[in-house]
Parts: sequence; C-alpha cells; structure tokens
Amino acid sequence: MDPIEAPQYWIARLVLQRGLGAVYLVAFVVTLNQFRPLLGDRGLLPARRYLERRSWRSAPSLFHLRYSDRLVMAVSWVGIALSALVVAGLVERWPLWAFVLAWLTLWVLYLSIVNVGQIFYAFGWESLLLEAGLLAVFLGPRWLTPPALVLWLFRWLLFRVEFGAGLIKLRGDRCWRDLTCLAYHHETQPLPNPFSWWFHRLPAGLHKLEVLANHAAQLVAPLALFLPQPIATVAAAVIVGTQLWLIASGNFSWLNVLTMLLAFAAIGDAQLGRLPALPEPTATTMPTWYAAVTIAVFAVVAVLSWWPVTNMVSRRQRMNATFNPFHFVNAYGAFGAITRQRHEIVLEGTSDAELTPATEWREYEFKAKPGDPQRRPPQIAPYHLRLDWLLWFAALGAPVRQPWMVTLVRRLLEDDAPTLGLLRTNPFPTAPPRFVRARLYRYRFTTAAERRATGAWWRRDRVDEYLPPLSLDAFAPTRDLGP
Repeated sequence: MDPIEAPQYWIARLVLQRGLGAVYLVAFVVTLNQFRPLLGDRGLLPARRYLERRSWRSAPSLFHLRYSDRLVMAVSWVGIALSALVVAGLVERWPLWAFVLAWLTLWVLYLSIVNVGQIFYAFGWESLLLEAGLLAVFLGPRWLTPPALVLWLFRWLLFRVEFGAGLIKLRGDRCWRDLTCLAYHHETQPLPNPFSWWFHRLPAGLHKLEVLANHAAQLVAPLALFLPQPIATVAAAVIVGTQLWLIASGNFSWLNVLTMLLAFAAIGDAQLGRLPALPEPTATTMPTWYAAVTIAVFAVVAVLSWWPVTNMVSRRQRMNATFNPFHFVNAYGAFGAITRQRHEIVLEGTSDAELTPATEWREYEFKAKPGDPQRRPPQIAPYHLRLDWLLWFAALGAPVRQPWMVTLVRRLLEDDAPTLGLLRTNPFPTAPPRFVRARLYRYRFTTAAERRATGAWWRRDRVDEYLPPLSLDAFAPTRDLGP
C-alpha cells in the first residue's frame, strides 16, 4: 500500500462510510426514543444535574452551552438527517470541505450526547463509534483517492478491539482458558436473542470449539491484519465470520456490525472483485494540505496509542477504557468475566390500597430482557435498549449501587408516559398502581424436554426481594427540573 494513497481500496472506503453512516443513524434514533425518559429533566439520571457537576474540560459537550430536552431532540433529528445523507451516498459527492464538516458534525453531536449520558452511555461501542466516526472525517469523498494512512488507522483500531478483547478474556476468567465459558455465556449474556437457546444447548465439545475459534479470531487473526494481501483479507474474513456468529447468538447493540465494518479496511478491491453496481472510480490526487492532515492524524494516534498499548500489556488490563474525554484512541474488551448464573429483576405493581398475603401483583414486561418465561427472546441488535441492558447489570449488585432504580419505580407509580414507553407492556393501562416492588429471580433456559412439554423458553425461581413495595408516599417532595 502506498504510504499516502491507496487506490486499491475504493470499496473498503465505501463500505466504511456507508456502514458508519447507518450505525450513526441507529445511534441517533436510539437517542431520540430513549434519552428523555433516561436522562431528560424527569429522567432516571437527569443530564442537567450532571452538567452542573462537570466542567467542559472533563466532559466536552454542546450541552454545556445550553441544555433542554427539546434541544437534545433537535440534535437527534439533525444527526438522523445527516446520517441518512451519508447512507444515501450524497455526502461523499460533496466538496472536500463540506465532506469534512458533515462527518465532523456527526462526531461532535454524538460526543455531546455520550458525554452527558452517564451509565446509560457507558458502553464500549459508544467509544468505538466515536473513534471510528472521527477517523471517518479523514477518509475523503469518493472522488478523492482513499488515504492509506487513515485505512491503516482503521486496521489499528480493529486490532485494539479484537486483541484487547482476547487478552482480557485469557487474563480475566479461568473458563476462557479451560474452554468452558460458552457453556454459560449464551444463557447468561445480557440480552439473549431468538437463537440463544439453541446455542446454549449445543454439545459441550462444540462449546469448546467455539472458544478456540474465538481465541483464534481475537489473538491470531488481528496480528495478520498488517501483513500483505491476501493474508490481511483472510484475517479480516476470519474476524467477520466470528462477528456473524456473535450476531446469530446474541444482542450486542451495534458492536458486531461496527467490528465487521472496520475489517473492510483490510480487504482490497482485488480480493472483493469489482462490484457491478459500483461506477469506475475517478481518482483525484489528494491535495497537499489534506495529505499533511492525514499524516498529522496518524502521528496523533501514534502518540495517544501509548495508553491503550500500556493497558493491553498490563496484568491489570482495564476493559473498555477511555483515556481522554474525546473518546479517541481507546482500549477495548468484552466479557473478561462470565457470569455462571442469570439473575433478573422483575418489577411488579398492584392496585390494592393495603398489602396482604392475598394481594394480586402484576408484572411489567420489558422489550428485550427476560420476563415472561413463555416469551421467546427477541432480536433487537443493532438497535440498543439501554434500560434493558442496565437492568442486567443492576441484577448483579445491590440496589444501593443503582439509585436510578428507585427513580424508575417512582416514575411507574406516577404513570409517567415517557418511562412507560421504554417498556413492552403496562399492566395498569387505566390507572397507575398503588405499590410497586422489585423481586430477584434466577433464570435458566429450559431443557429440550421442558420446551416440548410447556412451550417455555425459561424456567425461573425466586431468589430474593430486590426492592420492597413502595408507594408515592415513600417519596419526599422534590424539585422537578422542568416539564
């Protein structure tokens, strides 16, 4: 590959740009649908209060200038519109300055959201989208020859995603070393999908083969990304294949899609073949100033890579760590530890004015997390249900570590429409409940015999009380931040 230009990677750039545009589109739609009940002025963790405690330097965001729920919605709509232009291929036809401005705007808008999103935006794929999105600023429009240095940076990003994940698995949990982790993972992962039950029921030998294949994809294939063609393409294909397997077995938001997109930076046109739908590229030599910019970006990434590289070689490797408030050049990793048992929080309400042993409790159903044992796990990814994910984490610890859970109960008692919009069902459609409680259950996938006999996907057993019954009388009057 030429040190400055890469005329043999036109398709790679097109896939990266259109794919990143699609992921941005999903991310902004998620914000539009979920930000207000989670982080709005009457949300579970109001962003306005967070902004009062944080400086721009520690959490760069446009919302330091002014915050309102309506402004967040406006930012989401701008992001959706601009992302749609990228997916449609219009932005890549624009002049260079307009192309750069469009991609930079997407990055600034989403960075502004992530940096006020607190734990609801503290997922590794947020940082991954921001880092890939900032690199995309320097990919150049379609009439410009693809910049080689930026494509190398995308490979370097993919390497950190995969190799970091592979290392943290080997260091983090013995079951990755004895090849037994996937005997548990398909059942205990945050949001199983329609095929997770079958993956869990695979023979033990196949589970071990899954783990070996994962180690090969995360610890061997990434090293080959930097080798000449066609070896780099083979390595990328191995990574893509592994990500497709993960998509088939669970819901991991847009993490797997993003990882596959990054892999295209290592796949040349010659390996793909000329696609009939693509016009022949008309190469335009990169302007000197733009070449200088790509060199500068490459140098900046090289310097900032000190922190993620140091993290990868450390025995105390951190998972999904960001080293600067711009989420640029991060450390990545996933499932360094595997839970052996699945616990779920089940929220229940009652209309009874007084609680007795005969009180009838009705369950709230969420959109993706397990609830009704008869319900088949749904396919959600690449869409991201933030509350469902956080409830999985909440079930791993005590309620005192999740103060937003009490606020969630209060919003249910208030019959708050935006909060109820995050749920699949509302068992109190005419009047809000008088009491709401949370109970902790252990969930297990049914056996094949149980599935045939009952039709259930899960069996569950009550473990403990998570939150006692609460009524609105339990909440002292508080100042609302806004309408």
